[in-house]
Amino acid sequence: MRKKRSSQSRLKKDVLEKSLCTGCGACVGLCPYQAVYKDRTVQLFDCDLPDGKCRAFCPRTPSDLPLLRERLFDASDATDEIGPVKEYWLTRAKDEGLRSRAQHGGTVTALLGLAMSEGWIDAAIVSGRLDGREPEGLLIDRAEELADYAQSRFWAAPTVAAFHRAPESGAGRLGIVATPCQAIALAKIRTAKIDGYRKGGSLSLVIGLFCGWTLALDRFQNLLEKYQLSASALTGMDIPAGKNVLELRTAGGSANVPMDEVDSCVREACRCCVDSTAEFADLSVGAARFGANPEEMRGWNQVIVRSGAGQKLVSLARQRGVLEFREAPPPALVELKNAAAEKKKKALVRIIAKSRSPKNLLYLNPDDPVVRKYLK
Repeated sequence: MRKKRSSQSRLKKDVLEKSLCTGCGACVGLCPYQAVYKDRTVQLFDCDLPDGKCRAFCPRTPSDLPLLRERLFDASDATDEIGPVKEYWLTRAKDEGLRSRAQHGGTVTALLGLAMSEGWIDAAIVSGRLDGREPEGLLIDRAEELADYAQSRFWAAPTVAAFHRAPESGAGRLGIVATPCQAIALAKIRTAKIDGYRKGGSLSLVIGLFCGWTLALDRFQNLLEKYQLSASALTGMDIPAGKNVLELRTAGGSANVPMDEVDSCVREACRCCVDSTAEFADLSVGAARFGANPEEMRGWNQVIVRSGAGQKLVSLARQRGVLEFREAPPPALVELKNAAAEKKKKALVRIIAKSRSPKNLLYLNPDDPVVRKYLK
């Protein structure tokens, strides 16, 4: 009988060597064999386990996405472009101090703080600051500390690895802020049926972030040198509405980098991603960007409520006055769906170019109805 290839060797061939690794950390923290080094996932030792969790949880190994949707969401909420939608709102944190420290409206931080104060979660996992070290996910168990991590960094942090390590800290129910690829990994973890594995039950809340791409840190650091900056000195980053630049903020001021230069720093894996709105999260949050007057929406978030848990949390935020709400004008959702559909189409073109066959979509199933729609 032919010996089955190990999960690690398949992960190396099908993900790492094809430049599909997103740096999410789903394969790290499970055992000593996988690690993150200088913004790259590396395999330190050989492992012959044929059905390892490292491959099972990776968002870039073949996944039964229709089954994940069926298990996690109501079928009546499904949309092809942006996943399940129960509700769609414009929101921002009621606390003006929090808004001033947050990336846009402060919605994510406000919701995490509410979930923690209400006892829905015992701790939250967020992306930590660089501070001269590797990007990392951090476990925060004090609500007042969450605002320290409210600014976005556009590079990948292995926050799913922090989830795997969480039992060492004694944390119970966990919430996590996730990019789209991380949300898929967490959906796999939540629905995993692996003998002896029960960790997914501690994952009580996933707040997804809208995401178009992340930066390969080594290439980005080289670009920063041109502008006499360092990654550890950045206090925030943003793409201002209506401007084709990446704004880099430091304690001493800001600099605008043309997106043509930034594009060379985008991770290759991001170009093969079909999800821009974290479709497998309980709720997803992004900056409000639409309409003829971008300034009108400055400081507000778009929020897609996807699951029952997400709906309860957003409803509680309204009751407690934690968030301010605005009705989104109909064109907003249309524009968001159109943008998400374009990302799917472009990603599928790149996937086919990489695999050299429309029948081989790497980590996607050509029979998935959503994928099939955009293959046309």
